[in-house]
Amino acid sequence: MSLEDYFATGPPFERPIFEAVHGHLTTVGPVHLEPVSVGLFFKRSRTFVELRPMTRWVVLSFILSRSVDDPRITRRITISGHRTYHQTKLRSPADVDDQVRDWLTDAYLSTPV
Repeated sequence: MSLEDYFATGPPFERPIFEAVHGHLTTVGPVHLEPVSVGLFFKRSRTFVELRPMTRWVVLSFILSRSVDDPRITRRITISGHRTYHQTKLRSPADVDDQVRDWLTDAYLSTPV
């Protein structure tokens, strides 16, 4: 599926959030973007960030080598001894603030090439 095909059917608030996340990640390093029916997957050797649209927000999921304690984290799952899956809700590109960009950078850097 192409990116344009993906956005042709999505909610209007989704693309600006994607642009904010994608724009930041491309400053960190090369990423492979995979648009699929349920969302957008950002990959290096494996998926490290996902964007999944909901009715009123986009769920940002990311994996870090530490656990984040922040009120914006809506779900946290330890997936191995040192890797933790996190979710937060993004309602607008403004939600991709310095803290979220730090999480995205950490997720990128903690994913093997």
